[in-house]
Amino acid sequence: MACVRKRRGKWVVDYRDGAGKRRWTTCPTLSEAKTLLDEKARESRQGRRPVVDPDIAVGAYAKRWLRIVQASVKPSTLRSYEGMLRLHILPVFEAVKIRHLQRGRIKAWLAEVLAAGEFARESVRLLHATLRTLLNAAIDDNLILANPADKLARQLKLSVPPGRRQDQIKAMTREQVAGFLATAARTEPRLSPLFFTLARTGMRLGEVFALQWTDLNFVTREIRVERGFSRGRLETPKSGVGRTVDMSQQLARTLRRVQVDRKAEALRRGWSSVPEWVFCTAEGKPYDPAFAQRVFKRVLKAAKLPLHFTPHGLRHTFASLLLQAGESPVYVQRQLGHASIKLTVDTYGRWLPMGNKAAVDRVDEGGGSKVVAASRGRTETALPDSQLRNPIRLMSW
Repeated sequence: MACVRKRRGKWVVDYRDGAGKRRWTTCPTLSEAKTLLDEKARESRQGRRPVVDPDIAVGAYAKRWLRIVQASVKPSTLRSYEGMLRLHILPVFEAVKIRHLQRGRIKAWLAEVLAAGEFARESVRLLHATLRTLLNAAIDDNLILANPADKLARQLKLSVPPGRRQDQIKAMTREQVAGFLATAARTEPRLSPLFFTLARTGMRLGEVFALQWTDLNFVTREIRVERGFSRGRLETPKSGVGRTVDMSQQLARTLRRVQVDRKAEALRRGWSSVPEWVFCTAEGKPYDPAFAQRVFKRVLKAAKLPLHFTPHGLRHTFASLLLQAGESPVYVQRQLGHASIKLTVDTYGRWLPMGNKAAVDRVDEGGGSKVVAASRGRTETALPDSQLRNPIRLMSW
């Protein structure tokens, strides 16, 4: 039975956890001890019992967890989980019982990995995220009450602050992207429509590779993004759901020409039908990402542009140009397929206009309008522009 007793000037809460194991927790005051005792009593009444062996080790639990999550995550995410566990997490924690995992040990391990310098900080962040997600599942299974890996990313500075992330983004200016697209049209006519699509929709490279003619609606000028290539596999888009993006007039004309040229090519090559892929090789197959990236670099050199730009940079360019033009971050979020508006603002916030004189001007209601003051029930009369040079305001009490 749970109880509180005093020992050596402190208060000890004696209770049994959800797994039925006897526990002791020390509190500095009687009030805190009673609060903890009430909390443990409520958990006991709710009948928290593990759905698996309470002494299960990390290795055995990881196998169970992977079997369950494979139905709800993308194959690429599952492969990432498997790799992180097999190569890095299980060699350290495989034999440790889930309920014996301690926050200090996890923090020390992550700090050692960082100090070794063998992995980029982003890779260490993914290691931590994998272990934290696994332990969240252990909470759901009533193996543990709290996640010992929570909030360690902030303490170890694994998360990249929005400001630094924005500094790392390489987006072209309007002049640079215009020069790039003109050079691509002149030197790489077969792939230039692909680059043009990236620059005018903000789609990911794998999503553009996976575009099919049935995804295009030239009447409504819309593109349906239903799939994407990831490491050679056809999957759902990164967000896990499809989306519809707008097609500019220039892009619609460009893709119509591609369609006409593709039909002519099918006749010339004796194909039985036009390939379903909007962008394809001379064999009618989707492009290899490595090949497209090599062509992209060739165009950069020909256009005399910095070589740090990548095909993904055209997505950044599209977003930054929209925001600079005053478009809503919500619209940009929908076009890019971001899961939240916060992600969009955190990523592209430095391109948001910092001033908007027209907006504050709209607050002005014009001469003669009445504004109710906050105190004493007084009102202030807004002066016409011709009288604004006089600093004295007319008030009626």
